[in-house]
Amino acid sequence: MNGVKYIGLDVHQATISAAVLDSTGKLVMEVVLETKAATLLQFIHGLRGSLRVTFEEGTCAAWLHDLLKSHVTEVLVCNPRKNPLPSAGCMIPG
Repeated sequence: MNGVKYIGLDVHQATISAAVLDSTGKLVMEVVLETKAATLLQFIHGLRGSLRVTFEEGTCAAWLHDLLKSHVTEVLVCNPRKNPLPSAGCMIPG
């Protein structure tokens, strides 16, 4: 799994749902993780390539940003009120 990976996280109190896309936008992995630093870092360290992570602003956003910033290429925290709707034709940057 080399190259650019786009990782989307849906963060909840007990679990984090993660989806990993390759540079073409193909889904290569989906997983549900405990919302624990060690579990999330083990997952991140198991991936190869340039890792770009995104998740929505929420109660865990600052903690998650600080945890991940030194382990991935980019961390992007989104404001869900400003995200375009899927019907607007969102594309993965490349």
